Formats: sequence, C-alpha cells, structure tokens
Amino acid sequence: MSIAAVIPHYGDPAPTLALVAQLTGQVEQVVVVDDCSPVAFPDHARVVVVRRERNGGFGQAVNAGVAVVETDLVCILNSDLEVGPTFVSDLVAAASPYQPCVAGPRIIDPDGAVAESARRFPTATQQAIEWLTPLARFRDTDRWHSAVGHDLDALGSTVPIETDWVVGAALLVPTAEFRAVGGFDPAYFMNAEEVDLQRRLRDRGVPSVYVPTVTVTHEGGGSSDPRKRREWLVDSRWRYAEEWGGTTALAAGLTVATGLNLVWNATRRARGMDVHPARVAAEEWRLIRLARRR
Repeated sequence: MSIAAVIPHYGDPAPTLALVAQLTGQVEQVVVVDDCSPVAFPDHARVVVVRRERNGGFGQAVNAGVAVVETDLVCILNSDLEVGPTFVSDLVAAASPYQPCVAGPRIIDPDGAVAESARRFPTATQQAIEWLTPLARFRDTDRWHSAVGHDLDALGSTVPIETDWVVGAALLVPTAEFRAVGGFDPAYFMNAEEVDLQRRLRDRGVPSVYVPTVTVTHEGGGSSDPRKRREWLVDSRWRYAEEWGGTTALAAGLTVATGLNLVWNATRRARGMDVHPARVAAEEWRLIRLARRR
C-alpha cells in the first residue's frame, strides 16, 4: 500500500527538517503544512509544502495536508518526533491484520519514559480526578492512571492490541476513512481532536490499535505558554463533551474539584507551604467559565 506522511509545522523549522530527513525512503510522499508559522518552512525538493494563511491549530493543518495526499495510507506526525529507519514499514506491518484501522506506536520521551498513549474514551469523572490537586502525589500509581483513563491493559501488552484511542502525536490512518468522516473537526484548536476523530471512525467500524512493538521518541511541546496549553485543554474537553454528551457532568465535576483544591491548598498554606489558594482557584474557575462560554 502507498503511504504519505503529513507533518504540521509551526515555529522552528529545524525539527521538521530533521523528521523529513528521517522519513527519506520510508514514504512515497511527504507533506509539510506550514500553519502560518512565524518562521516559514523552507521550500524543499522532496516535500510538498502547503502554506496556510491563518493559524488554525493541529487538526486544520492536518486536514489541509491530507487534502493533497495521493496515497492509500497517511502517517500523521508531530514535527518534534524522532523515528527510526524502518518506522513506517514496521508500523504498517504491525497494523495490517487490523486494517482499516488507526494505529499508534509506543511513544517515549528523550529519557526513555513511556507515555500513556493508549487510552479509554474520556468521561467527566476521569477529568475531575485529573483536576484534583490532592491526588497529584498518586500520579505514578496504576490506580491513578486507570482512574484518569489510561488503558493499562494495552500499555502492558507486548503485541498490538485494540484500545479506545491512541494519542495523536503519531497516527497511521487509511486516507479514504479519514476523508469519509470529514477529517479532524476544525472546531478543536489543540487537544482532543484525535479522540473525536477516532470515536467517529469507531462508529464506522474502524478500530484504534496500540502498537507497542514500534517506538517513536517525542520531544514534547514545551515551547508554548503553559497557561495557554491548559486553556486549550479545557476548551477542547468541553467541545468534546458538547459533541458526545456530558457538559453538565463535566462542569459539575471540575467545579467540585476546584472547591476541593481550594480547601486542600488552604490547608497546605496554613502549614507554611508557598501556595496561593485563592489565586489558584480563581484561575481554575476562569478556565471553566471560558470553556462554558465557547
């Protein structure tokens, strides 16, 4: 089957150029989507460059790239990935028994830590638990990972296995199926767009498969403003709840969790810790209000 790679670009071209070089000989077509980047991706002899006039976020950039793809499969890749010389063929081979499917590899950070990239479809309860500051100390436990929707059965597997959804940093998707559901919903700017896509594909009988036998290294998006990242995350989760049901439960869960965080942080401050309970609570309520007004 023919394969293309689509890479959204925003910011420093160096990581994107490095990934393009790593993909040489692995795919028939490389498409880089310059999402109105402040530093433009340069013209490149081996790359189809799509230049957007407005920054629309990950989903819109990928949609613009897939629109010019001419292959059976498309590998959607974050620009800050490092892939091995047989990454694409290995992922295609591992996913072939499940096709048509969405396949995602095992993702590690530069230190070798494995990301929880196989997950269950989100619920309001999962997101409220993740919001709770008192539970942060349990984040390295299986119980916490399970409670926030990480698929421990899949993450513990040594062979490809179906899961609800896989993180969108690296996805292999049948081009025709991607187009059949309209691609990513452009209403998502960042976060949750891949969950929504995979849920729509699941409704068409296209499963998501976690492939632990194939690995990529993900540097991570540490360059953007952490406050903005959290705003995008809450907004996207609210959009997802609007689409799939649960806005009332999500609002209630996050509001209760914020109240509990306020009490917890007040207790910590009374013990002499450098924490500002009212300031933290005000920021959390601001994020909830912003999402509800979307």
